[in-house]
Amino acid sequence: MKLNDTLEQAFNEQITLELAASSVYRQLAIELDLLDLTGMASWMRRQSAEEIEHAEKFIAHLDARDNQAQIGVIDKPEVKITSAVEAFEIALEHEREVSKSIRALRKLCDEEGDVDSRPLLDDFLTEQISEEDTVRTIIGRLRIVGNDGSGILRVDDELA
Repeated sequence: MKLNDTLEQAFNEQITLELAASSVYRQLAIELDLLDLTGMASWMRRQSAEEIEHAEKFIAHLDARDNQAQIGVIDKPEVKITSAVEAFEIALEHEREVSKSIRALRKLCDEEGDVDSRPLLDDFLTEQISEEDTVRTIIGRLRIVGNDGSGILRVDDELA
């Protein structure tokens, strides 16, 4: 069943947000590479690819519902970091933004009577809980090691 225009627009906004999140993760990977934290950079690249996969799932959902996917404007990520913990704090902020957006989309679907989108959105919400928890754990570990180079490198190796 085709989505109404309001829902189509909301799903397209989510697609754009997922692609913007991918762009932020990719820029964070570049920044971490500059700090010679190649394991963390690799982790960020994997997250970037995952965000693209999320966008693809939303695009496929619109296509399956006979709607038109449209990618909106994606701003250049303005990301400059001086530490690993800073990079992961930025990542957590973006994960929270994505979670908030998916919750709002889920609520809108309920308000518009679109029960068919629930499974997709519920799966994403469950995944977002895990994503936020993972990033919070990494931040916690980085805070424990503080400025200890060997500790930072150990976390870096674990994320490779």
